[in-house]
This record gives sequence, C-alpha cells and structure tokens, in this order.
Amino acid sequence: MHISSLSSAFSLSFLVLLALHGVAAQARTPLKTLTAAGGGKIVYGVVGGTTSQAAGLGAMLRSIHNQCGEKPKVSQAFKVRGTDSVAIFFSVANHSRGNRPVAGMVLAAHTSGGIEAALLTDAADHFSTSLNPMLMQLLGVWHPGAVTRAPQATGGSPAPPAKLHQVRAADGSASVGIPDGWQFKGQYGTMLVTGPRGESIGLNLTKLGMDPRAGGGRAGKIIYPVNVSLAKAFPDLFQQFWRLNGANPTSLKLDLAEPLSGIPPQRGAHVAGQVNLVPNERLEMIAVLMTTPAGSMGNYMVMFSMAMLPVALADQERATAGAILASFQPDQATIAKQAGAMAAPYLAAIRQIGEDAKTRTATATARHDTQNQAWEKDQAAKAAQNRKWEQSQDALERNTQGFSNYLLDQNVVLDKEQNAHGTLWNNTAYSLVKANPDRYELVDTPDYWKGVDY
Repeated sequence: MHISSLSSAFSLSFLVLLALHGVAAQARTPLKTLTAAGGGKIVYGVVGGTTSQAAGLGAMLRSIHNQCGEKPKVSQAFKVRGTDSVAIFFSVANHSRGNRPVAGMVLAAHTSGGIEAALLTDAADHFSTSLNPMLMQLLGVWHPGAVTRAPQATGGSPAPPAKLHQVRAADGSASVGIPDGWQFKGQYGTMLVTGPRGESIGLNLTKLGMDPRAGGGRAGKIIYPVNVSLAKAFPDLFQQFWRLNGANPTSLKLDLAEPLSGIPPQRGAHVAGQVNLVPNERLEMIAVLMTTPAGSMGNYMVMFSMAMLPVALADQERATAGAILASFQPDQATIAKQAGAMAAPYLAAIRQIGEDAKTRTATATARHDTQNQAWEKDQAAKAAQNRKWEQSQDALERNTQGFSNYLLDQNVVLDKEQNAHGTLWNNTAYSLVKANPDRYELVDTPDYWKGVDY
C-alpha cells in the first residue's frame, strides 16, 4: 500500500500547509535563529528591504551563498493555493566547512509587517530526517501568511504544539506521538487519534476503490474512475469514504484543493477547508488524499489522512495536530507480514484449486491413456486376427485353385515375352512350355497373385 511514502508525503504536505496556512499577522520581530532539537538550524522573521516573496527567498539564499561560498542549487518554487506564500528546496556545498553538502528549505510570505521568511538547513544526508521536526519547532513560534478566508476560529491566539509521548498500535504496525489525555487506536498501519475536546486525526485511513468501467463486485468499495484529478474528485471520494464508514457529511467547503506531486506511481491531492460530519458541528479540516495505480481488475487503494479540529479550537490545536502527524511512523515489515498473513488463506485456496485441477487433469489423462492403450491393443489384436484370416483365406483360395487346376487337368502358364500368364489345360500348357521353354514356364501355386489369377 506504499504506506511509508504516503506517510512522508502527507507529513511534509500537512506541515507546509500548517506553516503557510496560519492566522492573521501579528507584531513581527527581526530574524531569529534556533538550533533544531533533532539537528539542523532554523532562521525566521521579517526580511528587511524586501517587498515580494521572491525577494525574500533571494535574501535568504544570498545568506547561504555568503556562508558557503557557493550559489545554492534550487528547486522550482511552489505556491500553496489560498495563501500568498511560496517555498523552495535547495542544496549547496559548504566550502567553509570542508565542502560539506548542505540541504534546506526556504519559505516566504506576505504579511502586514512586510515579507517574512524562514530558512531550515541541515547536512544533506540528514535533512530528510530533520525536516519535519524542524518544521514543527518553527511552527511553535512562527505564524506567517493570513489565508484568503477570514479566520473563523474564536479560541484565541495560536499555541505551540503540546508535548507528545510515543504510543504504538497493539499489532505493532505503526506508532504515533500524542499529548497526555489523548486516545488512540490502530491496526494494519492505520491510526486514529482523538483529543478530549473533539479533535480527531486519522492517519492512512484506507478503503478499496474500483473503477466503474471494470467488472467485479462493488460491495464495500469506493466506486470512482481512476486517473482523474484528485483535487477535483476529493468531495465525491470524501463523501463515499464516510458513507462506507457509516457517516454522511452534511456539508463540505474547500478553501484549498491542489494536486500533490512527486509521489509516483501514486497520485495525490492536499486540501483545506471546513466540514460538518454531524449537523451544527463545524470542523476545520486539512487532509491529504492518495490513490495507488489500478490493478488488472480495476481495483485500487484510496487512502485518506486528515486532521479535523473544532473551529473554536483550531488556533490552539493546529500546531499540535501537525506535531502528531509528523510523529506518525508505520512499520513496513509488520504491515508486509500482516498483508501476507491476510492473503495466505486466499493464496492457499487458489493453490489448492490449481492442484485439484492438475490432479483431475492428470487422472483424466491417465484414464484416457489407459483406454487408448486398451483400444490400440484390441485393434492390434483384431488387425492381427484379420491378417491371419486373410492369409488363411488366400492360402485356401490358392490351394483350392491349384487343386481345381489339378482336377481339371489345368495349369497356369507364364508368357515371358508378354509378361502375362493364364490357365490352360495341362496338356496344352506342357506342350507350350516344351515347345518354347524360353518363352513359357509353369507357375507354381505359391506364386499366385490374389485377385489376378482368376
């Protein structure tokens, strides 16, 4: 099910959304520097003398250039729809430290105080591990970029993430960090975390999907064409998912729906908005949807990971939700073992069907071969008997003809010149042979040719 790639892609997308999908601008401070707890360095704050995100990104990258003595190689900038924020990844060799490879991420946003930016850097071989923890640490103190939708939360100013402790699913298939007082359930690489005030975070919630153009049973499946735009299809897939789980959302309003790239062969989208799972209970939602390629029978996997927070608590809990998400760790070895165990009865049944078919075929073939051998033996015996009978009949006929010739005083004479022979009276035959022995001779009875001599 590609759970590890789903987890990492969702974590990064969710955390970037949280970083760029904040609350209204507050009073800004100059650039600040943090040493990341898990390794790496964080710099953030107002970038003086800049009026655009591009200028803010450039200022941060120039500082890297100056420190490392080399121009960083950068990825294509990406923008989160529904915000006025951009981000890029970069790599560079730090010549001041023995050409040590460095990797990082720069984010920039328009705020009421000007352009704010954040810079996250670490050793290149450790950046993929430290990125999520650095983002979480950054989110605890930095909240740039007001969203285009006016904030609906009424719970006060944004709060840093709560302290988490790691818990593991009973079957060992995944682990996640949760605050004290929160609950969790998990199995088969899926986790559901719930807070004491209606907070809910689902990780790798999975359903089987089927392309309606393919045949096969549809019970318990999401029925939707494969290879569609998941950003556009999200409302339909989301509604089907909840109906299959016994719920029926009364409304869904999306402020952001954007394709998620860089995860082939899977496809994905991340969204943000509000949802009512039950009447009069609005929840802020940030989610990632992913699907796997369809199999030969049109089946594919549909995977949701989402955080749903009561609107009144969203500002207080948003960073904590991101921290919980970032801590999610599926155990691929356990999941693969479970998948194999679940599939074993079906595979055994398929193998048994094959063995039974092979046995039936072998039995039928052996019986057919035995019947053929008996028939061939019988036919051979009959043929031998027929040949024996024909030989006896031929001998009898020849003997009868010879005896008849003897009784009738006849004999068979061969004409060598004409290559012909005939039956003549014995006296005449003897006279011809005697008169012209070079031309005529007697034919003994064993030299008769059946069907010719009469």
